Amino acid sequence: MSTETFRFDAFLPPEMAGRAEAIGVRKASMSASVMFALAILAGAFIACGAIFATTVAAGAGDVLPYGVVRLLSGLVFCLGLILVVVAGAELFTGNNLIIMAWVNGKVTLLQLLRNWVIVYVGNFVGSILTAAIMFLTKQYTFGKGAVGIAALNTANAKCSLDFIQAIALGVMCNALVCLAVWLTFSGRSTTDKILAIIFPISAFVAAGFEHSIANMYFIPVGLFIKSNAAFLSSIGKSAADFANLTWANFFLRNLLPVTIGNIIGGAGLVGLVYWFIYLRPKE
Repeated sequence: MSTETFRFDAFLPPEMAGRAEAIGVRKASMSASVMFALAILAGAFIACGAIFATTVAAGAGDVLPYGVVRLLSGLVFCLGLILVVVAGAELFTGNNLIIMAWVNGKVTLLQLLRNWVIVYVGNFVGSILTAAIMFLTKQYTFGKGAVGIAALNTANAKCSLDFIQAIALGVMCNALVCLAVWLTFSGRSTTDKILAIIFPISAFVAAGFEHSIANMYFIPVGLFIKSNAAFLSSIGKSAADFANLTWANFFLRNLLPVTIGNIIGGAGLVGLVYWFIYLRPKE
């Protein structure tokens, strides 16, 4: 019979900071090939959350209040980060917390940037491949085109943001995402981690904040759907109805400013703050 003692108490914040630093060191030291493969998985996992959220929101705005639709979308979108944390994957936005290990001298600046670049590119590959597969499934035609309409409206709105607005929405988003990841460091079980993820992630989606990796799915899938003139005609729309939905706007008006905001919110407002509180050298 095992003599292992099972504990149900959570790790306290000072212990969480130590765990965050150790995980950051491990992530920064990973081989490039493994890191890239895990990043592709994370992009696909976040895309799965986006697929779930789009499907749930399809047509719901016609019968439910705006806030209720956003809440439901946020709850199901949690699938993405749950898969990343529990199944194991490398997500750029969560990896902004590696900055805690860097400022404490446990990883070099080159290791930090190496992780961020490789993981960001891998996330893009996983997200856009998932978007391409979803386009081939024609799932966007389900519900008499309601899923496709939801995807198009979401993508068009994201490409219509002002640059500063997109940065600010990105800041708020990744502050909550990194807080969700931070909270998972307190848990001892899978259940603990899942419960820690739900409310911060639901909050950022419900509030309409911007997540760079999620947008690597949301906007390309909208662009793919927009290219199907027959589908647009079937729902009484044309490409002109989604004029802001272009590849140029995807990269310049959304992905660039949102990524900047995500780094500020995740690395700055969460990672550096908790480093200052718990890990900085004490006099």
